[in-house]
Amino acid sequence: MATGPERRRRLLTPVGLLIFTGLLLLVVYGSSLTDRALDLPRLSPGAAGSVIGVLLLAVGLPLWVWCILVFSRARGTPVPFNPPRELVVVGPYACVRNPMLTGVFACLFGLGFILHSLSMVLVWTPAFLVMNVIAIKLVEEPELDLRFGATYRDYKRGVPMFVPRAARPW
Repeated sequence: MATGPERRRRLLTPVGLLIFTGLLLLVVYGSSLTDRALDLPRLSPGAAGSVIGVLLLAVGLPLWVWCILVFSRARGTPVPFNPPRELVVVGPYACVRNPMLTGVFACLFGLGFILHSLSMVLVWTPAFLVMNVIAIKLVEEPELDLRFGATYRDYKRGVPMFVPRAARPW
């Protein structure tokens, strides 16, 4: 799909954006319904949960926006139907291969703590994470390998998927 005609890629970009937004809303609303339906206890009620949530959002949201800007500069979108034409390995992509999703996951976990939603933090966001890892492994990585070959394989070997490696001591 990412290598198809430009017109089709541009037309499908809003569709991809709607699908992703819908999945995010499903996580938020699904967790709210789950918490109520199962009468789950509030996760970390009080200031502690809110502070954790705000910290996660303060890390995740700027990372997410930074990634969108990097993709935009590379003349692409975050939507898999219309990615940049070149392999992006700068900015946050120099530290992790999927920093945009790292930011999204941090935002969802943060929102779960702010909303004190046990199911959002322990069920819905982890399920969303697993779904994304499966999609990356089955679709995105093979497609990147086809498009960029050895360059991508070298990048993949040297850069972790979601969490940056700790700095090596001298």
